[in-house]
Amino acid sequence: MIKAVITRDTTGAINHFTLSGHADAGEYGQDIVCSAVSAVSIGAVNGIEALAGFTPDVEADEVNGGHLALAVNRGSLTGEQQHITQILLENLLLSLQSIEEQYGAYLTVSTANQH
Repeated sequence: MIKAVITRDTTGAINHFTLSGHADAGEYGQDIVCSAVSAVSIGAVNGIEALAGFTPDVEADEVNGGHLALAVNRGSLTGEQQHITQILLENLLLSLQSIEEQYGAYLTVSTANQH
């Protein structure tokens, strides 16, 4: 199962997400849950880089897969960069929740608040 944890800072802005595990919803290359989660999460990372114009802190297991984490240091961003980043990360959350609605046996999505 893939576990997605989306973390919000004290202002309510998403500043971190972690995806871990494997969906195991099909054979390698045929797993639509893995493909969907990979597409929306990598799309969010690429979108932040291309549209917000900065490179977020990203951790990924390039060898075995099954792990992707992103952290955003909002203090170093302009207001526009923060706004674009939040739109993309909120869209990621909505996309993951939509996948979870259809394929909840393979994906869980949770949110956490930093104190």
